[in-house]
Amino acid sequence: METTLASAVAGADGLPRCPWGVAPEDYREYHDTEWGRAVRGDDALFERLCLEAFQSGLSWLTILRRREGFRAAFDGFVVAKVAAFTEEDVERLLGDPGIIRNRAKIEATVGNARVAAGWAEGELTDLIWSFAPEAEGRPAPRGPGEIPATTPESVALSRTLKKRGFRFVGPTTAYALMQACGLVNDHLAECHVRERI
Repeated sequence: METTLASAVAGADGLPRCPWGVAPEDYREYHDTEWGRAVRGDDALFERLCLEAFQSGLSWLTILRRREGFRAAFDGFVVAKVAAFTEEDVERLLGDPGIIRNRAKIEATVGNARVAAGWAEGELTDLIWSFAPEAEGRPAPRGPGEIPATTPESVALSRTLKKRGFRFVGPTTAYALMQACGLVNDHLAECHVRERI
């Protein structure tokens, strides 16, 4: 989520936020209640990973506004259910106006579910969280320019997921997942949410 603003910005309620989280309301709600909070559980992390992959090349706002459509289309992102999707399901999804109708991303979602379905319960969670960097020694970013697009950890996570058969999980997507799911805290130093998570 890029912006040219240099630090936290006060919203209409007077609370300082990361600049991208001030408006519109969809962003504000996501920023204040979800982004950067720890997410665990294979299905929950699978959903976030899929949504980050669908976001590639698009605005996150587009994904947020279609999130319920994605959940309905992909059976709540339950790994076992998505892994059982057929070619007919892929065709159905390509006609679903509630999601981003990109064949490569849809097929990657189904393929990634099939890979994860072969793992032990909790294995996806453990794998992703094993790449969380040490929080100590990592200063809070003072402005968006101090937030990287990738890190050594996201490169390593991406590489590991790809070796295990996942697609659409480049280092930038992996880092966005790490930010969204609380593996790192990239709320700006002055953001009112930073100390709450």
